[in-house]
Amino acid sequence: MTIAREGLREIAAATIVCNAAAAAAVWAASVLPAFWLIAAAAWALWVMIVLFFRDPHRTVTDESGVMVAPADGRVTEVARLDGYEGIDGPAVRIGIFLSVFDVHINRMPCAGRVVKTFHRPGRFLDARHPECGALNESNTIIIEPDGRTAGPVVIRQIAGRIARRIICNVSPNERVARGQRLGLIKFGSRTELIAPVSGGLEPAVRVNDRVRGGSSVVMRTRTAAPIAESVKLAKALTEQLISKQ
Repeated sequence: MTIAREGLREIAAATIVCNAAAAAAVWAASVLPAFWLIAAAAWALWVMIVLFFRDPHRTVTDESGVMVAPADGRVTEVARLDGYEGIDGPAVRIGIFLSVFDVHINRMPCAGRVVKTFHRPGRFLDARHPECGALNESNTIIIEPDGRTAGPVVIRQIAGRIARRIICNVSPNERVARGQRLGLIKFGSRTELIAPVSGGLEPAVRVNDRVRGGSSVVMRTRTAAPIAESVKLAKALTEQLISKQ
């Protein structure tokens, strides 16, 4: 299992604290067996912190005319906006909630050039709060996408009640690939993808869908949608024919 280097400091601290607590609890368990539960809890917490910073490999689709999820988690918002700062005309916003159990590596939804990044201080409301996108601390990345996809495309990393540190590893004028790692948010958060509808982009997910960063398609152009459905139908028919043989 690959671990994100951004989490090595927290893992080192957790290793010292959790193992010290577990060792003390094991020693105390010789007097009072209930302390074994404290030792087990300390080790479980250490495992959770290590797993939080896992960085799994993802297979990125080469399908044209699509945007992939910028994060793992549950879709909590699919909204059409009359406008958005920096975008000329209506836009689509997809919000993804990342629990402490989700992979927290953020990824690029499309290939292109990073135009701008900027950090905004703010509050630390729960990432599921309806106003967290407007009030919480956040980092914004603006991308000019390659190809015929209309831009700009906006990614917002939004801190939550537990998450207190946002990490962004891309900078202006950098060329990026679809599915490329762009950073992470530590310990529970929200990630948003905002894109203009002028290029024909439409949501390919619904609220409560589970998505995987870099691999799940969350937006698709109208011209790409019929093709994708045809491919899906062809695969289903092929599987039926094979199963009947």
